[in-house]
Amino acid sequence: MSNSLLVRRAAVLGAGVMGAQIAAHLTNAGVDTVLFDLPAKEGPADGIVLKAIANLGKLSPAPLASKSYAEAITPANYETGLEQLRDCDLIIEAIAERMDWKQDLYKKIAPFVADHAVLASNTSGLGINKLADVLPEQLRHRFCGVHFFNPPRYMHLAELIPASTTDAAVLEGLEAFLVTTLGKGVVYAKDTPNFIGNRIGVFSILSTIHHTQEFGLGFDEVDGLTGPLVGRPKSATYRTSDVVGLDTMAHVIKTMGDTLPNDPWHEFFKSPKWLDALIAKGALGQKTGAGIFRKVGKDIVVLDLEKLKSLAKDGQASADGSANAYRPADRAAAPEVVEILKVKNPAEKFAKLRESQHPQAQFLWATFRDLFHYSAYHLADIAETARDVDLAIRWGYGWSLGPFETWQAAGWKQVAQWIADDIVAGKSMSNAPLPDWVFDGRDGVHAAEGSYSPSRNAKLPRSALPVYQRQRFPDPLLGEKFAPGETVFENDGVRMWHDGDGIAVVSFKTKMNTVSDHVLNGLQEAIKRAEQDYKGLVIWQQKEPFSAGADLAGALGLLQAGKVDQFEEMVHNFQRTSQAIKYSLVPVVTAVRGLALGGGCEFQMHSAKSVAALESYIGLVEAGVGLLPAGGGLKELAVRASQAAGPGGDVFAELKKTFETVAMAKVSNSAVNAKELGLMRANDKVVFNSFEALHIAKAEVLALAEGGYRPPMPARRIQVAGDVGIATFKMMLVNMLEGRFISPYDYEIAVRIATVLCGGEVDRGTLVDEEWLLTLERKHFVELAQQEKTQARIAHMLKTGKPLRN
Repeated sequence: MSNSLLVRRAAVLGAGVMGAQIAAHLTNAGVDTVLFDLPAKEGPADGIVLKAIANLGKLSPAPLASKSYAEAITPANYETGLEQLRDCDLIIEAIAERMDWKQDLYKKIAPFVADHAVLASNTSGLGINKLADVLPEQLRHRFCGVHFFNPPRYMHLAELIPASTTDAAVLEGLEAFLVTTLGKGVVYAKDTPNFIGNRIGVFSILSTIHHTQEFGLGFDEVDGLTGPLVGRPKSATYRTSDVVGLDTMAHVIKTMGDTLPNDPWHEFFKSPKWLDALIAKGALGQKTGAGIFRKVGKDIVVLDLEKLKSLAKDGQASADGSANAYRPADRAAAPEVVEILKVKNPAEKFAKLRESQHPQAQFLWATFRDLFHYSAYHLADIAETARDVDLAIRWGYGWSLGPFETWQAAGWKQVAQWIADDIVAGKSMSNAPLPDWVFDGRDGVHAAEGSYSPSRNAKLPRSALPVYQRQRFPDPLLGEKFAPGETVFENDGVRMWHDGDGIAVVSFKTKMNTVSDHVLNGLQEAIKRAEQDYKGLVIWQQKEPFSAGADLAGALGLLQAGKVDQFEEMVHNFQRTSQAIKYSLVPVVTAVRGLALGGGCEFQMHSAKSVAALESYIGLVEAGVGLLPAGGGLKELAVRASQAAGPGGDVFAELKKTFETVAMAKVSNSAVNAKELGLMRANDKVVFNSFEALHIAKAEVLALAEGGYRPPMPARRIQVAGDVGIATFKMMLVNMLEGRFISPYDYEIAVRIATVLCGGEVDRGTLVDEEWLLTLERKHFVELAQQEKTQARIAHMLKTGKPLRN
């Protein structure tokens, strides 16, 4: 039998927070999806599901790549809808975490599950083998656990948990589907409580809670230490708990306490008193507006344990007194600790943390020590390799390095010795010994040839499944190098290379992949060489973002030095580069992921085809810095409007769709949304796994080249909206100005954008060429750039990263 899982239709059982969002993401990926829940007590039988679908449009971050996708989800209920399961190829159960409820549901649906369908439970920690017990014999080999992380559209991790009866072919088919169709990073977990991600991740939170109290630190102080300073998300520890929900947090902790009675750290698997107190008051975090942190007016306040204790002493810790238990959230990481964390060399950094007498430094060493200790002690029971643990934590919790990578980078042997010393000294949370393999003379667990597996006592390479051949550069672990191919040409801005497949790739070398003169000249050279020697060219970056746009600092420098001619030449060069992309004799395909702003957006607009990862945030944002798009972006929108309207058609109606996008500097919240905003074309490709973007872009180049590619003919008869179009846009803008939606300077910028889009002050329906529009772009761009207000906006953006409304 082949190992491919063909999913034409899927069902999700349970329309709660996770179930509805999993259904949304299946729909994003073009899978026809039925969402089930209990029948409603009154109103339409599918009422519960209909409400959940309606709610998807209100959630932030958005579960749907486009709001219009909501209507593609089919609502159903367990009383009247089970017949619909017969034509589903994949069924994902996502009801509440109760073994008896899940098992009852399995008994109910089993007669309706097709003989080839795969059934998976999205449980976050219940036993997969125990769940499988109630399934009929013929369904057991097609059942497993698949645990998505919240929110399922954005979190890369999906844990795959086989039952002892699951067929290997079923797992491989599901893995390929999760990786390519849904864009996930798959990690295999053993059937142990909370699997890998939450077992290690929640332990890390529990250890942080324990040491917060032990070292007498504030919650805001700890968040200052456990966020970006140590390579973790901004929401750090306590803010994350508020976002997840304190009730959910307590539930997961209780599950650990109930299901892991023999864990040497068991005494710590219970909610602290303050957490129970908050939950009892209904302060569950973000969803109730108050938790560990809360907003008072514009200020953020944080729970203070000292205040809570003294209130309890006075018998005041009732619901009305609880507001007194908060203080301003103004404590942060101490400057001397920040200095230690800035040290580049991890071995030196950890030595300094351990030596420092500062309570914050001691706290950090203690939390890392206990995390390393716990991860090493449990590795053999929860995962096959150390790679699985590190990737689960990186992909599920957003850390830049997993626990084993962090330990290895800091010097495996030295850190192992320190942990052992602390265990003997009674400083660590548990006196369980580190496993013997930690001390077998190794320098770590990851190497080029693979990652350590305690059960096999060997380093195992990455999976050889065909789906991973699509990832030329997978997410690398410490010690892994995926060398880019042979360099063809390189300057200070770009590197052009190939893998011997006849397709050239060009990548930028600037910070945030911004567009400098070196990048512009490098791209033009790369296109010339591709035309000579290759089937086509892919513009692709090894790391996000695709490009944050023009190099503003360089531009501002030229303006302030009064070098207007040089500045205008830079703009001209930008336009020449965009045109070179558009009119290249071989196809140029852009592979976008992350931000593609300003010039980055314009390059993908001019490419023969754009391939964008779902999480691409694309926008012509120049208005935000007091400028207008002048790398051919407005020209291209005018050309497309003329083509869409057709000879003698209504060009203005077409321009209206994109004018607001540019004038309001809108950025898409997905690649699908970029198409809705008119920044990507209908036939451009949306890719779900960003690690496959290069592979798919190359496939597109090949298809175009083999299909006898020719660039478009130069656009010489572009019908424009002219003076009537400009006047109509001005009327819209005056209303916005009078309603105070925009400032007078925003109005001036928007009028210039309208002027370029409409082809200038000419008669409506006039035919112009691209050069005419490019000249208009340049003229207005250079004039705006010389205004004080624009220069103030650019300087403010460079300094703060935020737009200035002047």
